[in-house]
Amino acid sequence: MQERVNRMQAKPAIVVMGVCGVGKSLIADRIARHLGVDMVEADDFHSAANRQKMAQGIALSDADRTPWLNTVAETALEHCTNGEGVVVACSSLRRSYRDLLKGVLDPCVFVHLTGERALIEQRLTERKDHFVGKALLESQLKTLEPLQAGEPGFPIDISLAVDEVVEGALEGLRKNLPDATVLRPKENSIQNGG
Repeated sequence: MQERVNRMQAKPAIVVMGVCGVGKSLIADRIARHLGVDMVEADDFHSAANRQKMAQGIALSDADRTPWLNTVAETALEHCTNGEGVVVACSSLRRSYRDLLKGVLDPCVFVHLTGERALIEQRLTERKDHFVGKALLESQLKTLEPLQAGEPGFPIDISLAVDEVVEGALEGLRKNLPDATVLRPKENSIQNGG
């Protein structure tokens, strides 16, 4: 894996995490637009074999996930080296996965999207354009290790309207980051409706 870069002057990497169907991509995109930074969609980096397994409702093993997480972390780091920061949409279900990301993306904070199972199932049933469906929810819920004491991050309830989830995430980031100035949106993101 790429050697870690000294990012003391960089904005933090923000990882929007959670099980399938919680809205990681949507919320990560909205946060990234608000801040005027790049977004990395972790699902874009799954191998064809991983995609096929998940489409068949087969849960990925750690051996399947590790190379994928390494690629996601390296890609996000490339976006961070310019000092602009990045928002990553990535399930990050286990602490070991988050530790891997945090080991490369430092500073890093996790926004854990959480919600009632029935709501997540409904969203997955309605989702038509994604290779991960309702069949994987059970295994992801079993795999999920919620954020633990000492981990940089916080949960957000997805039962709220999208705008409220985004604002709640931004408020949580302001509270959880030592320098809230990193969350000032760029001028062009405000002008462009971000």
